[in-house]
This record gives sequence, structure tokens and C-alpha cells, in this order.
Amino acid sequence: MAATLVSYGSDSDSDNETKSDVNPEKIDPDALAHLQPLKYGQTMSLAVLNSAPEVAVKEAVETGVHLDPSLKEVTYNPSYETMFAPEFGPVNPYKSQQMAAPRNMLSGYAEPAHINNFMFEQQRRTFSTFGYALDPSVDTSQNSSNSYIGAVDEAEKKKGLTVFEVGPKQTDKRKKVQGGGADDLDNYLGPWAKYVDEKDGAKPSEEEQKELDEITAKRQKKGRNEEEAPAEEKTILHVKDAYDYQGRSYLHVPQDVGINLRTADIPDKCYLPKKQIHVWSGHTKGVSAIRLFPVSGHLLLSCSMDCKIKLWEVYNERRCVRTFIGHSKAVRDICFNNTGTQYMSAAYDRYLKLWDTETGQCISRFTNRKVPYCVKFNPDEDKQNLFVAGMSDKKIVQWDVRTGEVVQEYDRHLGAVNTITFVDENRRFVSTSDDKSLRVWEWDIPVDFKYIAEPSMHSMPAVTLSPNGKWLACQSMDNQILIFGAQNRFRLNKKKIFKGHMVAGYACQVDFSPDMSYVVSGDADGKLNIWDWKTTKLYHRIKAHDKVCISALWHPHETSKVITCGWDGQIKLWD
Repeated sequence: MAATLVSYGSDSDSDNETKSDVNPEKIDPDALAHLQPLKYGQTMSLAVLNSAPEVAVKEAVETGVHLDPSLKEVTYNPSYETMFAPEFGPVNPYKSQQMAAPRNMLSGYAEPAHINNFMFEQQRRTFSTFGYALDPSVDTSQNSSNSYIGAVDEAEKKKGLTVFEVGPKQTDKRKKVQGGGADDLDNYLGPWAKYVDEKDGAKPSEEEQKELDEITAKRQKKGRNEEEAPAEEKTILHVKDAYDYQGRSYLHVPQDVGINLRTADIPDKCYLPKKQIHVWSGHTKGVSAIRLFPVSGHLLLSCSMDCKIKLWEVYNERRCVRTFIGHSKAVRDICFNNTGTQYMSAAYDRYLKLWDTETGQCISRFTNRKVPYCVKFNPDEDKQNLFVAGMSDKKIVQWDVRTGEVVQEYDRHLGAVNTITFVDENRRFVSTSDDKSLRVWEWDIPVDFKYIAEPSMHSMPAVTLSPNGKWLACQSMDNQILIFGAQNRFRLNKKKIFKGHMVAGYACQVDFSPDMSYVVSGDADGKLNIWDWKTTKLYHRIKAHDKVCISALWHPHETSKVITCGWDGQIKLWD
């Protein structure tokens, strides 16, 4: 060993000391052979290349020679049996018998078994479906109850059928004719012959008749619920006195507000609204629509999803004047007549109701058992008894208030009608629908004379006529406001497209400033957006509501007053 280690030394002093101590005659020549350069044609034996020292320790698992697992360094070459011998140590007292048992998988010890993949899948599915499977540990050639595991009774009942096997054939159950099927050519009556057990009688049996009667009774009862009677109308006056000392009601136009509200004069120049100056709160759910009193705009009418309609003051104390209650479902739209003494309301309870603005009484009710989406009085002075409503059944229905009857139906749209707007000195009206089209109608003629629909067009659920009567602003569902000419040709003005807001899915009402300088609209984020009419640039954006800002109205007599309403139930005044 000492001689072997000598060959690895490099220090000359240590070499000299070693040589003096060890007899050179006893050095094994094979120990230094691997250090010498090979001569030509010379080969080196395997014994020379194996430079590992021989180990004198004899190891055997039987003799108890084991490696200590805590050892960091091993000074000899242990054998394979020694390295892979099981560890010995204290037994874990907390392991259960099941945990201490030998296992080759998480759930236990799986014995090797030879089974076809198809057979395994067949038995697994049979067990999950029927509750039984063949016991793999039993000889399955004997088809006894002991050869199944799980629901043994079910296995006996089904005679051990698997999911891939079908039951007894039922070909004899329904034959075309007594005595045989298509194979029996003498008795076969063809493919359209009646079955053996087919009944000829059309009259149902007593039990079937009872079931039919119950079904029809339920249907009739369901229909009656849908056609329930209109809700009872009532009104609440919120001001102390309905009339002042001169006997004038709240419909009287105030003259102490600094501007002349009696005339239709428009301000010379309008300005951008900057701040919120008032909040009308009273609705418990989202506000659907707001309308200003005709000509003067001193009163504001609002309808809401809480089934109520409220009338508010725009000037002075800005109180809630009156609440109108009479719809059983959310109110969708409202419309004043020319004088403001009456208004129509349309709601999801399928009723249109005519109200007296001053007294709060419901004058009459109209319905065709369909949901009205929009309602408009004819603006002509001699046709104030007529109004039209866009319905959910694709029709525009025209009623006469005096008789309460339908006098005309405009039935050309292919989807629910969303808006109706009168143009061209009220001789015509424009309607938009869910069918993504715009149609123009002559009054009282049920055939549209103009139909506008392009592949690129989207539905336009909100339309407003400009103050000068020349343009229609249409809120398109692709987040744009499109401008159509309202005279003669109804062309799309491609130079005037207002973008920059998000309205997809909401019918946000558009409006113009009185001097045609600005266009205003709410959006889905509750913001009030204001564009410049000439340049179509988005000038201003105000966070107006917490939820959708569904409508924005510019006061017709004010330079910078805008009223907004939203689905947060609030109506706000901006200046």
C-alpha cells in the first residue's frame, strides 16, 4: 500500500524519505506501469489499468455488514448488496398496520395481473353503470354469484350482462302485421302499414282525457295571469298647494326666472357645462327617460324602473311636484302632448296610459297585449288625438284617444320597434328597429317609402331631431352617433360621425344644444360626453352617474344647462 502511494507523490524531499525507508526490491512493477509511456506495439493489461486498491473487508448482508446512513465518507468500495441493504432503525410507533404494510402504490399493494384493456374497461363501465363486475381473483368460467363483486343480486337479475351487451331482442314486440315481419312476404303489408298494437280510434281514453283537461286548464290559468287587469292608478301631490293665490297651477310658466320661457327663442351662443348644480332624487330604481315640458321647459317629467312617473320643477326650489302611480312594471317611455296638459306613458306591463298632468288622473288605457317600446303624439295641432307606439311585435300601432281604438298599423319592420321621430313638418316619421334598419313613413300610409339598411349598420335604439329640423342624430350600437339628413333623401352624413364613447347595449339618448354648437350624450360608464358639432371633436367628458347615463337633455332656453339621468336613480342638473 505504501509503495502504491509513493507513485503519486510529487515532492522530491518526500520521495527521498520514502525511498530510504522502503526496500526498492519489494516495489511491485505493476504499481508504476500505468505511469510509464507506452512503447510502440506494446499493450497494457487490464490488471495494470485497475488501479483501485484491493479491499480486505469481506462484506455480506447475512453477516450484518451495513453502511451507516449518517456516514459522509466511505473509506472502501462497498458492494452492491451492502449499498442497497435495508436500513435498520427504530420502528415508528405511530404507523398503523395498514401504513406499515409493504405497498407499491399510494392506496396499497397491487399484485400484478394480466388482463386485456378492453376487458378492464368493460368491467369498469359495468360496475359504474350497473353496480357489479367480475371478481378477478375468482375463476370466471363458473358463472355463479360468487364470481361477482358489488351488487350481486343485480348481477343475477341481469344474468351478468355488461354495458356492451344488449338485452333480449324485442323484435317481436311491434310487427307490421300478425304473423311476421318483412321476411314473411305473404303477410307483409309494406313499410307504411300499421303496427299490430297501433290504435285506430282518435278519441282519447278517460285517463288521457283527464290529463288533457288538466294541461289545458293550466295553460288557461297561465294566460290569465299574463293578461291581468291594469294596475290601479293613483297620484300623490308633494307640494302644499296645487294652486297659488291667483288660482294658477304648477303648469303655469314662471316669469321670475330671468329668461322668457313663453317664446321659442333660442340663446345666441351656448357654452360647455362645467359643474353639477342640483340633484333630483326620489326614484328608487334606474330612470328610463326624461322629458321637458313643451316650449317653456319649466317642468321635467321622468319615468323609472320603479314603475313610477314623477314631475319635477326645473327652476326655483326644484321640488318634486307630483308622483303618478299606475303601472305594475317598469315604465319605458313617456311623451307630452303639444300643450303639456296631458302625456302618454308606455310600460312593460303592456299598457299605454294617458294621464292628466295637472290633476294626476289617468284618462284612458290602451293595450294590444304587446310591450310598447316607444310612444309619440302626432305633433300637428289638428291631430293631437292621435298617437303612435312602437311595439315588441315589430309593428307601429296608431291609436285614437277619443275612441280608444287602433286606427292604423305600420307592419313592415322585422324586429321590435325602438324609436319614432316626426320629421318634415310632421308629415312623415322615421322609425328604427332591432332589425338594424331605418324606415321613413308617410303619416297614415302603412307602407314605408324609404328603407335604409346597410351591411355595416348596427341597431340604433335612440334618435333625436336637431333644433333646426335638418338632421337626425342616431345612437348606433357600434359606439358611434350617426347623422342622417332629415329632409328629402335621408342620406348618411359621413363627415359627421361622433365617436369616443362606449354605448354598446344601451339606448343612450342624444341631444343638441339649442344653437347647434354641441352634441351631448350619456354612455355606459355613466359619463356625459359633449362633442363640437362642426369639427366632431370630443370636447368635454364629465363623470355624471355611478351607473349608465341613459339620457342627456340640453335645456332649450339656457346657454349651458344640461339635465342627465342614469340607472343609479338620480337626475342631475349641470351648468
